[in-house]
Amino acid sequence: MTFDSLPVLSQHLTNRYSYKRLIAQCLVTLIAVLGCLLLSTPSALAELNDDHFDGNIFALYAGNGSLVPPRVTLADSMKAHKPALLVFYIDDSKDCKQFSTVVSQLQAPYGRAASFIPVSVDTLYDKPSDDPMQPGYYYEGLVPQTVLIDQEGEVRLNEMGQLSYEKVDDVFREVFDLLPRSESPELKRRPINEINTELSQN
Repeated sequence: MTFDSLPVLSQHLTNRYSYKRLIAQCLVTLIAVLGCLLLSTPSALAELNDDHFDGNIFALYAGNGSLVPPRVTLADSMKAHKPALLVFYIDDSKDCKQFSTVVSQLQAPYGRAASFIPVSVDTLYDKPSDDPMQPGYYYEGLVPQTVLIDQEGEVRLNEMGQLSYEKVDDVFREVFDLLPRSESPELKRRPINEINTELSQN
């Protein structure tokens, strides 16, 4: 090694050190940026008690994604003379989120005998309908709103806000001529009057 090669070697070592330092600074910057992104990303956890949009409330909070979209339209249900439960809702409402579990619980005993039709009010386009075969005809501007229409097309329940399972169940029992809950916690038809049965057979 000659004295002439020392400056070249020194320059090479300096360049190598600068290169490593540059890589280290880039890595630190990258880690800082990723950390900021992770901290600023909203939580993916759904919240039952807020008015934030989390997704389909029936799937998230009621564990029943089968309710949305509804299997039948109101018009089809009325043509089949089948009772229909309309539930007007929005996905970013705390009250609707909490009420979704009641709707799902009601579907368990009544889902085959009645049509369950959740209606996102965002699909109504702020235009009331004058056709009683359309859900918008019954919407009154607040959510949640529950409307129970019987086999004859008569409104048997129309209330805003969260309702208890028992309140809606009582109306369903009347619609289907079932025993009151005080007499039968299970769903049972009222007994037929034996005298009327004998008269109809004669």
